[in-house]
Amino acid sequence: MLQVTKIFRFEMAHALQGHAGACRHVHGHSYQLHVTVRQEREQEGYLPGAGMLIDFKELKKLVKEAVIRRLDHQLLLSGDYLAANPGILRQENLLVLEAEPSAENLLLFVRNAIREKLPAGIALAKLKLYETADSYAEWVL
Repeated sequence: MLQVTKIFRFEMAHALQGHAGACRHVHGHSYQLHVTVRQEREQEGYLPGAGMLIDFKELKKLVKEAVIRRLDHQLLLSGDYLAANPGILRQENLLVLEAEPSAENLLLFVRNAIREKLPAGIALAKLKLYETADSYAEWVL
């Protein structure tokens, strides 16, 4: 199955309510997001027209609008965290997630946001979100 991948970078802070370790405190990461899309159906022969599954510029625009602009330089917290720390509500760049903003839950948020924007004939195949240089969460179709 033919697929293509584009890599994105963004900065974001978060905290995990109920975590026993240091991640319970507000802290930030330099995230790297790998977005892989594929054909919805395998086809014989070459790709028609310009010969591209999707133009990388189109994929870049789609992901930037659906994800990067929403998350870059934001503080992402859960409703539970805000209930336990109401003083933080004064933050200008606060974004609230329905669940704890772990790398895994953030990846599910990203999956849903991108799926809504994909053109016909293109499916999301894989997402990889690096929280650090050597730690990542991965979603695979």
